[in-house]
Amino acid sequence: MKHTDKFLLAGVIGYPIMHSRSPMMHNHWLEKNSLVGRYVPLAIQPAHLEGALRGLHPLGFSGCNVTIPHKQACMQYLDELSPSAKAMGAVSCIHAREDGSLFGTNNDSFGFIRNLKASNPNWRADAGPITVIGAGGGSRAVCYGLIQEGAKEIRLVNRSFEKAQVIANSLGPQIKPLDWSQLSESLNGIKTLVNATSLGMVGQAPLVIDLSDLDKDALVTDIIYIPLETDLLKTAKARGNPVTNGLGMLLHQGPLAWKIWFGIEPLVTEELRGLLEKSITGQ
Repeated sequence: MKHTDKFLLAGVIGYPIMHSRSPMMHNHWLEKNSLVGRYVPLAIQPAHLEGALRGLHPLGFSGCNVTIPHKQACMQYLDELSPSAKAMGAVSCIHAREDGSLFGTNNDSFGFIRNLKASNPNWRADAGPITVIGAGGGSRAVCYGLIQEGAKEIRLVNRSFEKAQVIANSLGPQIKPLDWSQLSESLNGIKTLVNATSLGMVGQAPLVIDLSDLDKDALVTDIIYIPLETDLLKTAKARGNPVTNGLGMLLHQGPLAWKIWFGIEPLVTEELRGLLEKSITGQ
């Protein structure tokens, strides 16, 4: 699709939002594809969410990404939802169509799975049991993606057993909800461990977990990317486990949004990854 006579406009809606690396990533792609346009951060307070979404099309936006705290709240203002958004109960990407209608989908699970495959080409969701920690929106996207990839057993551990049970009821029998007290035993025999909580993120408490029962060949991944290497990943790496951070989850969902907005699928390159890593580490 050619865009020689149109200023391309997209953004990310959240509150707060200035910490997001999405603008850096998307503006890099605009430059690399020699396109005229801009991807902007939009700090939208919850009370103004409907007005902001209604204004996307009149202002010339092709769409936007959606982040905390609007992923669920935005759904009531959209005209159509994709099957993935319905299943996950949240939206990560909105397309402002030419007729003014708003379409919502969720690319988080796609980004998560593509990240694991890109960094670990031999990884398979059906290789063995998987433990996922947390039962928030990120966890729901992770579990949905794992099930789509053929995972047969997902041990979902959360401080609130009831929240884990809600996800299991929604997504399927592959998910086995467990209480927080069962965290250590949930690691027995698993092939993948996922931290889908905010524990370990800058400004948050660390995730305290004993990895002694974890197989040395089990992949350990974190959906967090600030810091790039959480204490969980450092500990797993030190004992010889393969590890993957959450930055690739952000990177790999981006091309899918572009395909929806602009009809183009940009490349996730080492140059782009390095750019984002440098912005996070300051090195």
